Amino acid sequence: MAMDGDALAATALLLRDSLHRSQSVTQSVMSILGSFDARLSGLESAMRPTQLRTHSYRTVHHNIDKTLKAAQAILTRFDVSRQVETKILKGPREDLGGYVAAVDEIKRNIEFFTYNRSFKNDDAALTHARTLLSKAMEKLNGELKLVLSQHGKPVEPARLLESLPKTAPAHHDNSTPDAPATTNDAVVLPMLLPPRIVPQLHDIAERMIGSGHHQQCLKTYRDARASVLEQSLRKLGVEKLTREDVQKLQWEVLEGKIGNWIQHMRAAVKLLFAAEWKLCNQVFDGLDPYREACFAEITQNSFSVLSSTGEAIARSKKSPEKLFVLLDMFETMHDLLPEMKTMFAGETSASVRDAAAGLTQKLAQTARDTFDDFLDAVEKDATKTAVQDGTVHPLTSYVINYVKFLFDYQITLRQLFDEEDKDVSSSRLAAATSKIMVVLQNNLDSKAKQYKDPALTHIFLMNNIHYMVKSVRRSEAKDLLGDDWIQRHRRIVQQHAQAYQRTAWGKLLQYLSGQGLSSSSGGSGMSTGGAPDGTSSGISRAVLKERFKNFNILFEELHQRQSQWTIPDAELRDAVRLAVAEVLLPAYRSFIKRYSAILENGKNTQRYIKYTADDLDRLLGELFEGKTRGGPGSGGGSSGGERR
Repeated sequence: MAMDGDALAATALLLRDSLHRSQSVTQSVMSILGSFDARLSGLESAMRPTQLRTHSYRTVHHNIDKTLKAAQAILTRFDVSRQVETKILKGPREDLGGYVAAVDEIKRNIEFFTYNRSFKNDDAALTHARTLLSKAMEKLNGELKLVLSQHGKPVEPARLLESLPKTAPAHHDNSTPDAPATTNDAVVLPMLLPPRIVPQLHDIAERMIGSGHHQQCLKTYRDARASVLEQSLRKLGVEKLTREDVQKLQWEVLEGKIGNWIQHMRAAVKLLFAAEWKLCNQVFDGLDPYREACFAEITQNSFSVLSSTGEAIARSKKSPEKLFVLLDMFETMHDLLPEMKTMFAGETSASVRDAAAGLTQKLAQTARDTFDDFLDAVEKDATKTAVQDGTVHPLTSYVINYVKFLFDYQITLRQLFDEEDKDVSSSRLAAATSKIMVVLQNNLDSKAKQYKDPALTHIFLMNNIHYMVKSVRRSEAKDLLGDDWIQRHRRIVQQHAQAYQRTAWGKLLQYLSGQGLSSSSGGSGMSTGGAPDGTSSGISRAVLKERFKNFNILFEELHQRQSQWTIPDAELRDAVRLAVAEVLLPAYRSFIKRYSAILENGKNTQRYIKYTADDLDRLLGELFEGKTRGGPGSGGGSSGGERR
């Protein structure tokens, strides 16, 4: 155990000595390291001036290199200016492509010198480049004028008319109301400029607008193209009419001018304006908003001439016959308006677009007013001059033809009254048609009172109402007025025919009655002869002679008068003749059969029994021809009189 204690003490002593030596070594190392740190710090201080000089040398070298490169770029730009100056001053006539390339170089020089102003000479270089660019713009503007002048020629009228698409007018179109009223044929636009020069114009416009010379460019292009467009329209025959001009024109002349106006407006919008629009899109491609503004300015005056004439016509004195040309004008503008809205879609062209829409609305309103005035005119017509032969009155034929034309314009009228989606039977046209028929019939009733002969009154009303019924049955008015209207008015025609028959022939038929032929005395002049059948028993020959005499006189008078009357419809004329014959001839045959034997025993029987039933039938066939004839006593031969 003691040994173990000694060993442990010896070990502890050894460890203590080792620890002292380790601490001594550590102190020595730390002393050495501290010495190194001091020497390194001194070395760093000694080297710092050298490092600063080296960095300064490097900075100077970098600045020198940068300055040399900038100088080289500036010298290059100076050299470019000298190289392109000759070409710029020479002009673009011989080499437009090279010229615009030179312009591009000058623009790059201006941009360079604007953002790299490090040397005193930069300002002079910038001024020089700007001067060259200004001269280049003048040269380009001159070239633009020259090219447009040399190649911009008015379009010949014949070429326009050949290219103008044929239309299927809306009022004859079987398509839906919303369908455009043009054919499916592609429109061939006139070539305003040779295709090869259009890219050149685009290059010029692009450089001028890009250089801030847009006003000069647009004015040159606008003036040239607007002048050519106006020349094209003048050669086509476009003229500007004022309201006073329209008022002075005879209707036939004005109607022709309106037809020309419609053709001119279509040619302007569909061909000339459309071609100018296409050309503007090519020349000013990618140069909005100048493209739109330029097109609007080119076409504005030309459209103003056309629209002012349309306005003058729309604002002139209204008359019924103008309705249909107004509808044609409205239809034309209604058809062209979508194209106008497409071409003049932007804000800068709003004035032209609004003018087109305003003209369309004005034509619509004037047409509506004229339509209403026509209704009033029919109702208030107070024509005093009666048709002497009882035929169809001019007012009737005029009104019915007017209605027929209205139905030719059904689709246009629906557009006019904004009734595209309404059922036709409930449309304003249906209501107006019914009213027209009522006021026309009332007017005819008033006119019929001018006749002194009641029979002619009925002939007149029969003729006119029959004309109305027949016309309605053969037109689209039938769908509006309906079968009830037709049947009701056919009965009115029959009533007037029957009333005519009673009024005109009733008294004549009384002469063919046996009533009043008997004599109470048996004195001379009586022939009671005893006819085997006993029919003549108690008949006075004198009374019978008087009866035949009166019959002949009245018949000849009726024949003479009614031969001058007219039933223009052949079918109706034959029906009326037949109705008279079916009543008159059997009665005459019966009367002759019963009483002719009494007169045959005397002298000059032919003086009293002048006509056979066949003679009467032939003479009835001469009625209602509207001719003055010789009386039946002269064989019914015509005296060559004409229809009144």
